Amino acid sequence: MRLLFEVVAKVGALLVLSGLPLAGWSAHGYALWGDLKYPEGFAHFDYVNPQAPRGGQLRLVSNSRASTFDKYNPFTIKGSAPAYLSDLMFDSLLAASLDETGSGYGLLAEDVAVAADGLSATFKLRPQARFHDGSPVLAADVKHSFDTLMGPHTSPAYKTLLEDVAGIELVDDRTVRYRFKKPNRELPLTVGGLPVFSRNWGVEAGKPKRFDQVVMDIPIGSGPYRIGPVRFGKDITYVRDPAYWGRDLNVRRGMANFDQITVKIYKDNTARLEALKAGEFDLMRFFSAGDWARRVKGKRFDSGELFKGEFRHRLPSGFQSFVINVRRDKFKDVRVRQALGLAMDYEWMNRQLFYGAYQRVNGLFGNTDCQASGEPTPAEAALLEPWRAQVPAAVFGPMAQAPRTDGDSSLRQNLRRARDLLAQAGWTIEQGVLRNAQGQAFEINYLDSNEGGARVVSPWARNLEKLGIKLNYRAVDFALYQQRLQKFDFDITTIAYGGTHSPGQEYADLFGSKAAVTEDSGNLTGISSPAVDALIVRMVAAKTRAELLPACRALERVIAHSHVFVPQWSAPTHRMVYNQQRLSRPQQMPPYVTGEIWAVFTWWSR
Repeated sequence: MRLLFEVVAKVGALLVLSGLPLAGWSAHGYALWGDLKYPEGFAHFDYVNPQAPRGGQLRLVSNSRASTFDKYNPFTIKGSAPAYLSDLMFDSLLAASLDETGSGYGLLAEDVAVAADGLSATFKLRPQARFHDGSPVLAADVKHSFDTLMGPHTSPAYKTLLEDVAGIELVDDRTVRYRFKKPNRELPLTVGGLPVFSRNWGVEAGKPKRFDQVVMDIPIGSGPYRIGPVRFGKDITYVRDPAYWGRDLNVRRGMANFDQITVKIYKDNTARLEALKAGEFDLMRFFSAGDWARRVKGKRFDSGELFKGEFRHRLPSGFQSFVINVRRDKFKDVRVRQALGLAMDYEWMNRQLFYGAYQRVNGLFGNTDCQASGEPTPAEAALLEPWRAQVPAAVFGPMAQAPRTDGDSSLRQNLRRARDLLAQAGWTIEQGVLRNAQGQAFEINYLDSNEGGARVVSPWARNLEKLGIKLNYRAVDFALYQQRLQKFDFDITTIAYGGTHSPGQEYADLFGSKAAVTEDSGNLTGISSPAVDALIVRMVAAKTRAELLPACRALERVIAHSHVFVPQWSAPTHRMVYNQQRLSRPQQMPPYVTGEIWAVFTWWSR
């Protein structure tokens, strides 16, 4: 289970550390604020069953929106890799603990040492670490993996995340030292969570292929599973490696208990749900409140074979939203973007469509200490003041709140306010159509890869129509959807952004000016602001928690008041159905993990 479980966008939100001891840091792990929960020599994580039997099979469905897969390389830009491949096949230097935030414990590495000046981190590899082909995991493999991920054929998010890494050097055969351009408290965890793969992966006739040509070559990783039987378009089975080198480590004890993990692929949600009821697989996490409330029932539920349960977590709420592409001229005025948000009636949707199952997203850092509220504190205001002329004036007032249509507010009032904002921005209604000064009609193309999304977009479209705005719903094949997002070729779409308790350099990929003009970056909104860039730098450079919180809260204020998102909703629980006649699980779910990963790594077969 790699440290990259705390992934935000494409690569990950990996944690900021506070002040280091003057003598540096050298230990069996590395922690956010220097307070590792588990001491050196601990037996196992508290959330596993160390006596869990090994064997049997877990059958589940893909956690990817892709309807199939066409490569085994999860790191290149083009194509779709099978679900869970990275988690199951590639170990990293450090492994995450799922019952604490911001910590990593030695997996491939038995020791991590951070210099007192914060400019380097040294990892000593375990001598018993082995790849699937039996070769030892050496320092040269770690360097090869890093150099490859920083190369031209992988997601640009890696380059952004690792921008402050000056390089990596080989100390000896089993020791690597990462050098940093400046003290950056997240970087030891970031580099410790990178996947490590063999230099022999993609070598053909003694010559290495270019990495983007390593497509169907079986990965040579060091994780607990290998690729087994595959039926393209239907399923893939991962087979537990009986010779897995790390099976007895404390960070792996009680994990990877299934002999086989089969991930099935279905074309749509209806087929997936009916297959679950028919007993074709054993576990499924639900994202549709309608399915959960009305369609998760049947004879296998009545007999007790299938268990329906909600598991409360403490993960950040994230910021799932309608994403507005401000590269489009019609969206450049912040008043226009704010007006679009005023047309969304979330309270009606939650009652009528979601059965009251969700809570509204507000800002970037919900359910974390980074969440801003009320007026800016003096520390936040001091960070914002140099940028007063370049950020919305509202940033210096109360934190932005998503519009409501209950209590003292109503949809009618919100639409009137939206109409006024549009008029101020130069848009007026002529014969029921909103037009600008050039007579161009305001029309929005909403891009999606799932026709089922029309259900939640339609109420918003009806309200926009009252403002004279036409919203066209466009559902396309996932591969085309992915391609258009990579090229920023869309007006509006929906993205479910993950959250983090410890924001860092990955936010430069989501909101940085450089990322705004880099294809396939995470900056889908296209926001480009020197104020945002500066606040991200301050957030990343924070040396104490007291420095981090004002920076991330100030950043949240600027993004929220820029109205590049129309906030959607989040769930405080993981809704899951599983076959309790075939599967057993630990009594408690660790708080900082998704439901599927919890099952994949810590459950076992009856």
